[in-house]
Amino acid sequence: MEIRKTILNRFSLFYVAAILFALLLMGNIFSIQQDKGWDQKGQRLNVKEVTIPARRGDICADDGRPLATSVPYYELRMDLGAPGVKEIFNAKVDSLAWCLAHFFKDKSERAYRDELRSAYRQGARYHLINPRKVNYLELKKIEGFPIFRRGRNRGGLIADRENMRVYPFGNMATRTLGRMSSTIYGGTHGSVGYYGLEEAYESYLKGEDGLALKRNMSGRWLYASEEEPKDGYNLITTIDVNFQDMLMHALKKEMAESKAKYGTAVLMDVNTGDIKAIANYGRNGDGDLTEGYQNYAIGNSGNAEPGSTFKLVSLMAALEDGKVDTSTIVDTGNGVWKYKDRTVYDSDWRHGGHGKINMKQVFEYSSNVGVAKIITKAYAGHEKDFVDRIYSFGLNHPVDLGIRGEAKPFIKYPGGGNGWSGVTLAWMSFGYELKLTPLQMLAFYNAVANNGRMVEPRLVKAIERNGRVVKEFKTKVMNPKICSSETLSKVHDMLRGVVKYGTAKSLNTPNYEIAGKTGTAQVANQSEGYYHASGRIYQASFVGYFPADKPRYSCIVVINGPKGAYYGGSVAGPVFRAISDNVYASDLRMYDDMGVSAFAGKQDYPGEVSGKRKDLEEVLDDADLLNGWFHGSSEWAVMDTTNNDVELDPLQVVPGEMPKVTGMGASDAVYLLENRGLRVSITGRGKVAAQSIMAGAKYRTGQSVVLRLRE
Repeated sequence: MEIRKTILNRFSLFYVAAILFALLLMGNIFSIQQDKGWDQKGQRLNVKEVTIPARRGDICADDGRPLATSVPYYELRMDLGAPGVKEIFNAKVDSLAWCLAHFFKDKSERAYRDELRSAYRQGARYHLINPRKVNYLELKKIEGFPIFRRGRNRGGLIADRENMRVYPFGNMATRTLGRMSSTIYGGTHGSVGYYGLEEAYESYLKGEDGLALKRNMSGRWLYASEEEPKDGYNLITTIDVNFQDMLMHALKKEMAESKAKYGTAVLMDVNTGDIKAIANYGRNGDGDLTEGYQNYAIGNSGNAEPGSTFKLVSLMAALEDGKVDTSTIVDTGNGVWKYKDRTVYDSDWRHGGHGKINMKQVFEYSSNVGVAKIITKAYAGHEKDFVDRIYSFGLNHPVDLGIRGEAKPFIKYPGGGNGWSGVTLAWMSFGYELKLTPLQMLAFYNAVANNGRMVEPRLVKAIERNGRVVKEFKTKVMNPKICSSETLSKVHDMLRGVVKYGTAKSLNTPNYEIAGKTGTAQVANQSEGYYHASGRIYQASFVGYFPADKPRYSCIVVINGPKGAYYGGSVAGPVFRAISDNVYASDLRMYDDMGVSAFAGKQDYPGEVSGKRKDLEEVLDDADLLNGWFHGSSEWAVMDTTNNDVELDPLQVVPGEMPKVTGMGASDAVYLLENRGLRVSITGRGKVAAQSIMAGAKYRTGQSVVLRLRE
């Protein structure tokens, strides 16, 4: 009995415990059913809020062509668990693998098939097809592949869109335009502008991201848009694509030949300050030339002693203060002058110097001795007056181009605790013991060309969205008149004299006149000074404007560390001339007040006709004017009337040489030249009367040529 009682008691306790547990479980279930928070948690498991990135705005050239743009690319994945895929996978996987292998060309058909089968067995819902992202046109082609062609929901293809930054003109103005980075700021901001315009105008370019709901529908995430993104604004720059291409080519060619360390060139519109082209070449760790290595035009890496190009500033100060005139005679002796405990040398002192010459010749021959004697005689004991006059020109202020990294000018001031010494006045007069960037120097010369009006260099003209300008950047005047008109007239003549009679005679051209100044400076560093263990290092430069009588453009070229020749006139000068020649040939504004005589290759006689041989033969034969046979296989011919007969002679077209197109109709001339890679501009009507590049002259692909037509 006792055993039975014990068993019954234990069973009763177990029964009661089971009832209590059941009641507790039912209570919890009821509580959960009443708790709306679980509905929200369940909703979050099936719905996610995701960011839709805005399309980044374009950076455009002055004519609207994109220099930097965002293009949609797609990462391709596959839902191998979709019911529609399961229906035909085994029957179509071989065909799909063949298509993928032939499209991507990175793996064999078998490798793709094995990967797809493995992912299918695992029921992969987000299988990466290939790590390479594809563009829109490629996506459309892939959507027609087996299985995928069944449509988005039944074919299993998942295309995740991503906007990628591309630069249609490659490395054109890389350092100025900037690039994108996803690693700066710890990578927490995504891909943002890293330097240049991409960084400076990040707030405009990036746009505003949108939001979307991503809902899980039978194992697949589908988007339901909630808030559309707002695309970024477009920047309209002042860059001219044709000028930029030409300037980069000219600078890189000279740097490659001279094996220089780095170089920069800037082309600017005289009146507006618009930067039409800017290039920066340096050498990477492998010694290769790279555009965008540093911004030598405005940055600390290019902030250096300008050398002889600063002589214009010094002599302008003396002229403006009435200390000297262009006719003042200066005794430069044998090109060597002892000043206190230092010695000043002229570049040609080994050839005996220039003796007694006037101030204009001092400038034209770039005499260090002459300039130093003029400035020390005029300002010794009144050094502050000299520097104050330089400051009045505006050279002590940055030009504020709008991108990060512009170096500040360094111009010593007497008693300012910045290293002014007893010889600073003399050495500053010919461009040492101070630092200026190439762009700061160009802004000053541009002011001289602009009748004394100093304008701020401009790189961005406007900000727009959907074709509507939302912000415009007007030309800013930094100094309405840097000096008197009398001084300007004298320095204009001095600058023209440098090219006519002085250190830049090699830049003379019969078609237009250049005004400017050569510069050659020894480069110092903190550890070795001017005398490096590997030998002296020089910086060559040329800065000026053209045409000299009616300036349209100013330009500076600076080349650091050339091997062999190192003078400004022989290293930087040819780059300037190549730039000015191309600009002159392609800008029709240059010819507003000029006749056909300004062009090379003037019309030989009124009856000159040339063109396609078959067309000319047909016309002349119909008119019964054709005498003799055409000898040669040339497609082009020129009409010869020298023997009082009408004959056709072959028109020589030599690769790399400018063909003669005078006498041709416009369509024939354009066809011939553009097929040889030239960019053609036309003014007037009728036959070609003149061409801006002389027949037989060497040309390069992409060079511009202007054809003047006449009835």
